Amino acid sequence: MSAHYQPQTALGRAVNEIEETAIALILGLMTLITFTNVVLRYGFNTGLIWGLEMVTFLFAWLVLFGISYAVKITAHLGVDAIINLFDAPKKRILAIVAVGVCIAYAFLLTKGAWDYWAPFAGLDATSGRWFPTGFENTRDQAWYETNDIPLPEMLRFLEGMFNQGEEYEKLPRFIPYAMLPFGAGLLLFRFIQVGIRVVKGMQKTIIVSHESEEDVANVAHMNKEG
Repeated sequence: MSAHYQPQTALGRAVNEIEETAIALILGLMTLITFTNVVLRYGFNTGLIWGLEMVTFLFAWLVLFGISYAVKITAHLGVDAIINLFDAPKKRILAIVAVGVCIAYAFLLTKGAWDYWAPFAGLDATSGRWFPTGFENTRDQAWYETNDIPLPEMLRFLEGMFNQGEEYEKLPRFIPYAMLPFGAGLLLFRFIQVGIRVVKGMQKTIIVSHESEEDVANVAHMNKEG
């Protein structure tokens, strides 16, 4: 269940730390930027020109992180009315089938996310309609920039690496768009983790369903004992 999740491997712990730290930072930055913009707008009749675009990107990042995080803690909602009609062995088979479908979906999502992001970074997209069969030349879109977000001076080295030495006036789009393949890859990683736990019998379902009722019951029981 969600409250009992503990990463078991060094890789799992590392990904878990990255995930939770990133979510906390994104929430903090969104709050800070929005609050600052409100104060500047209503108090000084000005504002951060790039604030809205930055918060929009951060919100998109938060959603993508949140999808995989909800898989990790078994927080995605689902309907199990039909599944509960079967006995435990059949439930396990259905759970394995469900997580297999989710892994396939996350794999396709990761491929599509890479293919969309790669041209913005001057890289090649994958060939093949469903599965990568190699790489194919794609139109270089590394010169695409965001509308308002300025490029920090510390990132000027990116001009030589991705933009053939041409100067960026704004933040290149491949930076905020990088969350697409990263988030999709993280979702794939989480579904594979869930699949392993389901196969080993450590987890019964990939949705919150009745596990939430058990959590509420446990909390109520603990309160009574306290």
